Amino acid sequence: MGSEILTFYDDATGERTGLTAPELGAWVAATADLLTSECGLRPGHRAGVLLPPHWQTAVVLLGVWAAGIEVSFRGWASAGLSPDRGPALDVTFVERRRVGSWLEEIPAAPHRFVLGLAPAGAPTPDVPMGYRDYPPAALAHWGAQPPSGSGGEREVATVDGTTFGEYGAVAAEVARSRGIVAGDRVLIETSTVEEPMIWLMAPLTAGASIVLCANLDRGRLDGRIATERITRLL
Repeated sequence: MGSEILTFYDDATGERTGLTAPELGAWVAATADLLTSECGLRPGHRAGVLLPPHWQTAVVLLGVWAAGIEVSFRGWASAGLSPDRGPALDVTFVERRRVGSWLEEIPAAPHRFVLGLAPAGAPTPDVPMGYRDYPPAALAHWGAQPPSGSGGEREVATVDGTTFGEYGAVAAEVARSRGIVAGDRVLIETSTVEEPMIWLMAPLTAGASIVLCANLDRGRLDGRIATERITRLL
């Protein structure tokens, strides 16, 4: 438990998933290899990530960035994307329960992945037509090495043109403003923070570890703070 860099709880299902740095890195490398070697994506391509704060969202985002691919996660309108503009995205990652309700809002993309966000990365039931199930697709690339030469400071991280260097600098400033420092273990209630800059990148940039809590049962909060050795609440 103490060596986990990312821990996820869902009090509605009883899930607890913990990833050490090597385990997180393996998921990230597998995701990046899926995108580069199988999908043929390269820096300059675009990914849309329509996922809530979750450990699988973290590995998707970090994997996309490891491949040097630009990300949109703020919503289609703010990213200047529209279904009417054709394949503005090269790959999309969508939560399974949102596919039906967002179907008309999701721009076309040559590669589309769905995530059921099941405990332990279990396969997604009832995969929609035209989508691939992300967890088994990524696990097929388990053991891959991270791409080399991607994610340089001047390469673009997000579809609005923000570079990796700029994004990292903002993440560091967010961490500083929230008082997050190296060695902290930060508990984050997912319903209150959707922006990956805050729930993912700021703690990691500062050298802190993350405890994400979905559907938080506040009756368990004090015990979780003690069990997980939380040093900061966000």
